[in-house]
Amino acid sequence: MTRILTPWLMSIALMVSWTSACSQVVIYPRHQAQNDPQLQYVLEVLRLALSRSGKAYELRQSSSVMVQSRAIAELAGDTGKLDVIWVMTNPEREKLLAPVRIPIDRGLIGWRVALLNAQQSKVLSAVKDLPSLTPFTAGQMHDWPDTAVLRANGLNVVASPTYEGLFKQLGSQRIDYFPRSVMEIRNELRSHADLPLVIDDAIMIRYPAAFYFFVSKNRPELAADINKGLEASLADGSFMKLFKRHILPLLDGLELRKRTVISLTNPDLPPATPLQRKQLWFELDELR
Repeated sequence: MTRILTPWLMSIALMVSWTSACSQVVIYPRHQAQNDPQLQYVLEVLRLALSRSGKAYELRQSSSVMVQSRAIAELAGDTGKLDVIWVMTNPEREKLLAPVRIPIDRGLIGWRVALLNAQQSKVLSAVKDLPSLTPFTAGQMHDWPDTAVLRANGLNVVASPTYEGLFKQLGSQRIDYFPRSVMEIRNELRSHADLPLVIDDAIMIRYPAAFYFFVSKNRPELAADINKGLEASLADGSFMKLFKRHILPLLDGLELRKRTVISLTNPDLPPATPLQRKQLWFELDELR
């Protein structure tokens, strides 16, 4: 039997079709990590920001996997394969791309706890300051700004071309430790349960850093919309609710207050980083 749409149903169908057609697609990168611990949180923050922008946007994932360096190159080249990425800032990235200067991680990308080989679970137990950390070798991705930060502070770093390769290097004791953000480390340990890895319980490496959304310099309107939405969500408390729901549970069990803090400088922190806006940055007294 032929189904006839009533005028009301036809108007609804047309409205849905019109809304979909009017939505601007925003493509984000498919990451190399097998189990990206930040993806759900970051996408919720991005959706929240875009929903508060006053415009209709639709998020889509890129068709191919991209390491950070490729994602940055695609965005800088305005190839159409990407519209937004989220990475730690540095002067080079802010020169190539348009940053939205609200740290969606509240600075926790610079709070680092180490993954260790289980057979060397106490290798960092005697570390009390930066000089006593320098004999040990860290692993990092070749295109992460953290690599330059660690090296600028005199630490030994082995740079890898692949993210998964770093876990294998640690498992085979080719590096001594793998510093990970406090937001990432527990999920990463869980997702690599086949390797002999443990979380260090002695130290926390800390340096000023910011994790931003970046867009092409040819899309200033998208940067402005994301910034507008983030500011609105900060003002009404919805950003903080997302942060507390997703991020605070990741810190449980790390006992950050009990650790020896190794403070590093970040010579690549751009001058425009909004360090003066204290509400944008996480502090230990916020822990439950």
